[in-house]
Amino acid sequence: MNLELLESFGQNYPEEFDGVLDSISLAVTCVFNKYGTLLAVGCNDGRIVIWDFLTRGIAKIITAHMHPVCSLSWSRNAHKILSASTDNNVCTWDILTGEREEMYKFPSPVLKVQYHPRKKNLFLVCPMKHAAVLVDTEGNHKLVPLGEESDLMIVASFDRRGQYIYTGNARGKILVLTCPDLDLKASFKVSTGMTGIKSIEFARRGDCFLLNCSDRVIRVYDAKHVLDKGRDGDTEPIQKLQDLVNKTMWKKCCFSGDGEYICAGSARQHALYIWEKSIGNLVKILHGTKGELLLDVVWHPVRAIITSISSGLVSVWAQNQVENWSAFAPDFKELDENVEYEERESEFDLEDEDKSITKDVQRCDEDFEVGV
Repeated sequence: MNLELLESFGQNYPEEFDGVLDSISLAVTCVFNKYGTLLAVGCNDGRIVIWDFLTRGIAKIITAHMHPVCSLSWSRNAHKILSASTDNNVCTWDILTGEREEMYKFPSPVLKVQYHPRKKNLFLVCPMKHAAVLVDTEGNHKLVPLGEESDLMIVASFDRRGQYIYTGNARGKILVLTCPDLDLKASFKVSTGMTGIKSIEFARRGDCFLLNCSDRVIRVYDAKHVLDKGRDGDTEPIQKLQDLVNKTMWKKCCFSGDGEYICAGSARQHALYIWEKSIGNLVKILHGTKGELLLDVVWHPVRAIITSISSGLVSVWAQNQVENWSAFAPDFKELDENVEYEERESEFDLEDEDKSITKDVQRCDEDFEVGV
């Protein structure tokens, strides 16, 4: 696939609804692999459905857990997938065979799992009301240090290259720890009040990351600035994004594949808000069916496509495809509007009276001998 040919000129974000993916059972969470060719959907009955996103067909169904799947993560080479369920279990699966490789049991329900972006034997687990755990597939694990012992509402994420782990708590404190040594590299507080961190998301390109905060504001930071400020730095966000009209709470936020746009799904309704990161202006609102609640939002890693989950179905949002029929026939002329056609005088005559007579052509009714 040539990525340069997929680059669209001008706007690079979806504009309209482009169908649904029905996984038979109720979909809860979804995630693309690195290339955007496969979409893994975690379902309410514990199954993992792998969709071939190029043909929009089901490639594999893995009967994974007894309880709903709440989080999924692809390995870097897309050969394995990591799943977490509400039954406190975390499992790794081989995609080709559908067999389970390892299973880990945790003391509380797991909110999020994430493979290390570069190392295939490391992954991060965020159990509910518990410190995040860095797990090695060889059987070792480390607890990610807490900034304040009393606060256990922790969200954590690897950065783009996996060099650092960013953690955030319910008091708005962000810690940056080295990986895998877990030494404190930098820290800062989001605001003066008690602003809880709901999620941390990193862009696939560039050094930006966003914080989905409990005060209904999405804050975008530059990771280089955070590291330069060091411990207890006074880092200011480069953008603050919010819905000033409806004061919307955000269920899920994500960056576009190129890192230029930010998409956030409303927690009240099936609505997707898209902002331009550099300016901070709202460029598009995509409205789904009224009365539905949004569960998950994922942006395609390469193309201007968003998938969102509501009412157990995966909705696909894409750009408007303009049909060009003149590409099939060179003499075909497309009209933007009705045009009055003026026919020529001899257009529908049996014989063309206006045709110029050539002297060299013999008449067909004359008899002439053919030498054999």
